[in-house]
Order: sequence, then C-alpha cells, then structure tokens
Amino acid sequence: MLSAARASGPLRIVAAGGGTGLSTLLHGLKSYPQVDITAVVTVTDDGGSSGRLRRDFEVLPPGDIRNCMVALSEDEALLSRLFQFRFASGRGLKGHSFGNLFLTALTHITGDFPQAVKLSSEVLAIAGRIYPSTAANVVLEARLENGSRLFGETRISKSRSRIERILLNPRRCRPLKATLEAIAQADLISFGPGSLFTSVVPNLLVHGIPQAIQRSPAVKAYFVNLMWQPGETVNFTAADHVAVIYKHARTRLLDYVVMNTRPISEASLRKYARQRARPVANDLDRLAAMGLTIIGRDLLEESEKVRHCPEAIAAVALELAAEGRRRRQKGHAQGSAAN
Repeated sequence: MLSAARASGPLRIVAAGGGTGLSTLLHGLKSYPQVDITAVVTVTDDGGSSGRLRRDFEVLPPGDIRNCMVALSEDEALLSRLFQFRFASGRGLKGHSFGNLFLTALTHITGDFPQAVKLSSEVLAIAGRIYPSTAANVVLEARLENGSRLFGETRISKSRSRIERILLNPRRCRPLKATLEAIAQADLISFGPGSLFTSVVPNLLVHGIPQAIQRSPAVKAYFVNLMWQPGETVNFTAADHVAVIYKHARTRLLDYVVMNTRPISEASLRKYARQRARPVANDLDRLAAMGLTIIGRDLLEESEKVRHCPEAIAAVALELAAEGRRRRQKGHAQGSAAN
C-alpha cells in the first residue's frame, strides 16, 4: 500500500522508449520540478557509433541513453554539448560521439554498464534517472510477413517486408531491479513517441516488464507517432500501433492514447511522401472499441522535420500523472478505511 508521504510527493513518471522520441518527452518534462522522472531505454541499437562500440568493446549501446542524458541535463550549455560532440576525423575516432566514448570507458572502469550510466548521470546533473531496459547484451530479431528473419536493429529498420513479430536474443533477459521498483511506484507509465518496433516494443520483451506494468496502479499511456516510419510502419494507423504493443506485451496494458490533431503542412507532406511516409491516421472508432481513452491535442512542432513539441507532450504527461496520483490516493484511502 502507498504511504501517505509518498502519495503527496512528486509525481512519478516512468517513460519507456528509445531514440529521439523518448528524449523529446524527457526534454519537456525536465522543466517541471514537481516531477520525478525515470527513463527506461531500449539497448538494441547496432548502428553508427553505438554499433561500432558494441562490436569493439562488447558494451551495451550507449547512443540512446546518451541522448536521454542530454535531454535531462541541467547544463545544456556546455556539458550536454560535450556529450553530443561527434568527431569529424581521426583514425578510429571519426563518427564517434564523446558521450558514447565516455560511457564505454566508464563501463570498463566500473565493470557494469548500469553503474556507468548512473555515474555519468551524476556528472551531467540530470533531472531524473535513466535505466537500460536490461543489462544483457541483447540482439533484436524480426520475423517478417514473407517468412524471412532479420537480425539487428539496423537491418530491421530498413526492412521492406511487413514485420510480424520482434524478439530479443537471448529470450529470457531480465530487467534491473530498480526498473521494476520504479514501475511499481509510478503515477504514469508512458510509451513513445518513437520507432514502434525498434524503440518501444523491445522494452516490452524484457522478461517481467509487461507483468510489472500490468500490476502497477499507474495510468498507462501511448504517445502515437506522427508519421509512418519507412521500413517499420508503412500504412499503420494509430490502432495498428496499439495492436502491436498488445501483441508483444501479451496483455492489454494501456489506458490512454495521446495523438496529434493539428494538420501537417502541405510542404511537409510532400517532402515526407517522397520518402514513402504519411501521417499516422487517427482511427478513433477502432481505438474506442479497444477500450482506450483518447486524448487529442496540438502536439506538432514543424521545422525541417515533423516532430512532437516537447512542451506539449510533457504537459499531457503531467495531466496523466496527476490522474494516476489521484488513483493511488483513492486506493490508499480505501485501504485505510478497510483497516
């Protein structure tokens, strides 16, 4: 049962995902001092600097976690720029970011990647905690509609055949104990925005995480992507995204879907169409039939790319966390009355 002190403390948000989508949400949440943030980050990246470091040093991929650290950093003026600095030349250094090298070096010093993440977070004075979804060195596997299999996030994201299922190798990898504790104590557990099959779903394949989410009294919400992702979600509607989450979690674990309602400009639509990407359709009737509560807002930020606005999605997350807190307080009151 939730203690009275904890029921009135900071709102607790566990945000699961990876890539730029998760860091966008974290960047927005950072400005709220009344929020306790925990990021659970997928560790399946095998491309670019992260992939090279995985192969050369047998460490977990640091790239997505580095981006989350920078998003939560209190000093974006210097330290975050340092962590994001990418070497443009140099034998063996070209293409690597300083933050990735820092995390790799600290992993070898401590002998433990989660501990390296914790210590790096202290250096950056981040507003929250960041946990890899698992400490196991996992490889992503995709089974495709055409019957073939692909191994590795980079190859999967370039697939031209529809993805039927995503798996982790090894299959029975486990989460950190701290991750399960954060899930149990959360007021809100959020998924996305971000790549469905390579950022969101992998977190749900770690043994014990879906079950912990299901048991948690927190509000559970999915932030729907704005656009199709070529190679992963062409022709996917919002409900298709949810169906994939349920399929891989093996349970219906969402309460809310959060989606953008502002039209995307014609110029952006033409640009994305050339890449075989269109806006994700908000099929409201199908979502309602799945028992989900729908939140529609202007969540759009358009520049060279179509992205979620950090402040807009963070504001929705805060509302949902407050709803989760009210649930907890109600449960606490009922439990006290029963005693």
